[in-house]
Amino acid sequence: MSASQSTSVVIATRDRPVLLRRAIDAVLMQEHDAPLEIVVVFDRSEPDHALETIEGVVGREDRRIRVIENDHSPGLAGARNTGVAAAAHEWIAFCDDDDEWLEGKLKKQFEAIARTPGARVATTGVYIHFEGEDTERIADQATLTFEGFLNDRMTEVHPSATLASAELIAEMGDVDETIPGGYGEDYDWLLRAARLSPFALAPEPLIRVHWHGASFFFEKWKTIDEALEFLVEKYPEFHDQPAGLARIRGQQAIARGAMKQRGAALRTAVETFKLKPTEKRVPVALLVAAGVPASAILKSAHKFGKGL
Repeated sequence: MSASQSTSVVIATRDRPVLLRRAIDAVLMQEHDAPLEIVVVFDRSEPDHALETIEGVVGREDRRIRVIENDHSPGLAGARNTGVAAAAHEWIAFCDDDDEWLEGKLKKQFEAIARTPGARVATTGVYIHFEGEDTERIADQATLTFEGFLNDRMTEVHPSATLASAELIAEMGDVDETIPGGYGEDYDWLLRAARLSPFALAPEPLIRVHWHGASFFFEKWKTIDEALEFLVEKYPEFHDQPAGLARIRGQQAIARGAMKQRGAALRTAVETFKLKPTEKRVPVALLVAAGVPASAILKSAHKFGKGL
């Protein structure tokens, strides 16, 4: 692993200029002595080259912004791949355009990497911000393994908190652009990273993740169902982890209930129960299949920093 801490930050964006500006400002103000660039990738929207003038605000010659267009498949996965291909530095971080890094994020991640033997990827704790309230979520480092991610998606391990060496990302290959609708591409990325490297953890909330109805996958149940099936087929190891497979099937049962596929929802809920009788999504799926709006349950879960 190189001693250099030069870092490229990839921000994929689409039609959210105010939120994007907030994300950019938070990255530029990081305490970081090595070169730092932001690669802003515009996906299905016109690039705003005026952003490149922000560089002068911080008065640092070793900090710059590059503005490019997504030249891969449309969507977040393609935009991230475009940004990674353009990245100039030895470490690559991601930040969603509606999230914000907090003070010390990069500094503490590199400190975590230095104390974690073999680590080429790092994450941090997060604040989940929903309806004006922050919920703190911090992962247990012992679970940040391939098997751990099979069993739990770990909402607290967010794309906006990930930092990885360019070497590791090259070894992993592109973000998967074939996942239906792009849903779960970040989860797939974490599974692949965990196969190749230990995870370092800065165990405090160092990003703020904003959850809101404008999020692309809010209530897109068909896409969610198809993407989850894709991931189960891509990772046959799920079948060796009953708790992890039950979590996926429970999510699918909820999605199928939300699509008014009552029979399919009930069958999937029964399958989930057989895999793990205590899986919390089973009663949720039954409620949705019985007609309780999934959106109402989702909103309630979000208040506690959780998804479905």
